[in-house]
Amino acid sequence: MNYRPYPRYKDSGVEWLGEVPEGWEVDRLRFHITTNPAKSELNGFAGDDPVSFVPMEAVGEYGGLSLEQVKLLDDVGNGYTYFKDGDVVVAKITPCFENGKGAIAEGLENGVGFGTTELHVLRPSDGMNKRFLFYLTISDAFRKIGESYMYGAGGQKRVPEDFIRDLRHPTPSLSEQLNIATFLDRKTAEIDALIEKKQKLIELLQEQRIAIISHAVTKGLNPKARMKDSGVSWLGEVPEHWEVKPLKHLCDVRGGVTKGRNLEGLETLELPYLRVANVQDGHLDLTDVTTIEVPISEVERYSLKVGDILMNEGGDNDKLGRGALWTGEIEPCLHQNHVFAVRPKSIESEWIALITQSNYAKFYFYQQAKQTTNLASISSTNLKQLPVVLPPEHERQRILEHVDRATFLLDRILDGITAGAEKLKEYRTALISAAVTGKIDVRSATA
Repeated sequence: MNYRPYPRYKDSGVEWLGEVPEGWEVDRLRFHITTNPAKSELNGFAGDDPVSFVPMEAVGEYGGLSLEQVKLLDDVGNGYTYFKDGDVVVAKITPCFENGKGAIAEGLENGVGFGTTELHVLRPSDGMNKRFLFYLTISDAFRKIGESYMYGAGGQKRVPEDFIRDLRHPTPSLSEQLNIATFLDRKTAEIDALIEKKQKLIELLQEQRIAIISHAVTKGLNPKARMKDSGVSWLGEVPEHWEVKPLKHLCDVRGGVTKGRNLEGLETLELPYLRVANVQDGHLDLTDVTTIEVPISEVERYSLKVGDILMNEGGDNDKLGRGALWTGEIEPCLHQNHVFAVRPKSIESEWIALITQSNYAKFYFYQQAKQTTNLASISSTNLKQLPVVLPPEHERQRILEHVDRATFLLDRILDGITAGAEKLKEYRTALISAAVTGKIDVRSATA
């Protein structure tokens, strides 16, 4: 980050902040914003006036609102969060807050919006630039400190309004806020363009990887093999000597432990357990494994065993059915009720794990899922009916070896590009934080 600091600094009096540039004021945000303004401002509106409606999925991470939905004021005036053009909205519930969901409200229908109740609304005063305020709310310090103030249990933790109002933060003059916001607009756009290029390349390589797997597990390695109808309309033909069996004939499908139960009076243990977020497509992400309290009598029932294939019940459409092989990385370890543990009885775990990554399995999960807005879930009954393409054992082994070789280089390239994208995101976050706290002087960069 090749930017100079300000010529002179002073002690901020705030431990996490350290020194700030001379001339910057440090005080509570409540003196610069209004939080969660009252709906009484809309007294001049009619009930049949259209307004923008913004559910949580329409709030972007680090900026942007999807304004596709429009509703009548009478339909959303009660029970939803009110905001207007120029306000800054910040998601208050986990994990949306930590993930940076928030945006400047602009282009709203009739200048008015209503959205999920899981939003805080920040309205800048005359001395606060809305774009500077937005960057402040997506800075690393704002999110990390806010996370420490969250209250509630598990997935229902929320950032309180008082955290925002009482946060002590440096504020430069209005003209300097504008300079900083203009600089960040330009630099973040440049960084986002680079990230987008990497994301597109990642998507192309992932499609190539899935295509390799899909062809191998449905057509085999012999292009001259005689084919037959699989009996599954959307699967098409498979080699003549292959079988197709439902998953339930090959594996047990096991449910997981449910959170939030009353365990009073029971002898319990606190153990690590895997959530939907831990199960990725073809691999596990164990960087953030939480714990759960369970009765001792249930530990064996919900414990994972080496060779289990973990499959997500649902969530976002891209999470549906995605599976990964458990190899005993944590012992003991449980799984939550939204993650199925598929335990093979008469088939290699690796074959079932590979099948879950194929296009035909993904299509099956999507077709059988119960759909809601941008969310989907599949029942254990439907999962048990997944058609599993079954070559002879020796042929399965050759296919597994072939896929390992064919995807090895792809996976190394994907890892490198993904790491590059993450570094760009980290740089973006660091740049925003440095600019809004006065650690770098960007005035000459906007001249």
